[in-house]
Amino acid sequence: MSHTFDFGERVVLVTGASGALGSAVCEAFRDAGATVAAADVVEPSDEDAQLDAGEGVHFYAADFTDEDDVARVIGEVVDDHGRLDALCNVAGTWRGGDAIESTDVETFDFLFDVNLKTMFLASKHAIPNLRETEGAIVSVSARSSLEGGEGDGPYRASKAGVRLLTETIAEENAGVVRANAIMPSVIDTPANREMMPDADHGKWVDPADIAEVVLFLCSDAASVTSGAAIPVYGEA
Repeated sequence: MSHTFDFGERVVLVTGASGALGSAVCEAFRDAGATVAAADVVEPSDEDAQLDAGEGVHFYAADFTDEDDVARVIGEVVDDHGRLDALCNVAGTWRGGDAIESTDVETFDFLFDVNLKTMFLASKHAIPNLRETEGAIVSVSARSSLEGGEGDGPYRASKAGVRLLTETIAEENAGVVRANAIMPSVIDTPANREMMPDADHGKWVDPADIAEVVLFLCSDAASVTSGAAIPVYGEA
């Protein structure tokens, strides 16, 4: 089944844009005609970056755990492009392997900063602009946030927070700004393949396929969908 999206004349901000999923989201929006504001602490020139900045994709260096940086970048995006139609909160990371009693507070703080605080700050400063365009927010939660598990409790908790803040944003902005979360499991990225070489990679989901769901949730086709947590891990 073929499908196309038209985001011509729309401006989309993507956080975590230099990573595997963030770069796929940027590419999908660019191919759909959007003006993409790609934000990350990792520059496109970094050897670990996967972002192809250039025509249609404008890079903004920023630390989205820093509120001043967030306010600056969102202000620059609106000044540069005149509007903001969608925010994609992709910035995030994983740490795990230790039980709660063995987890240091630095790891806890790091996960909540990168996974939840970035989503909170970006949404906080984007919402006033999104209200003007009746725009949308899509944030990345995780399948594992639906239950407790062994060895990565702080990660699961931070991603559960993303789901709950998404529901709150949807409720507070009902009828004006839509907010939804997506829930991946293991994404098929070079880093994950290196980390788990013996896993069944065929069961993992390609970032480009997840990006298509993000486009749908930001499109007019999802005009009646808000406050949802959407599985993006294959057959749920």
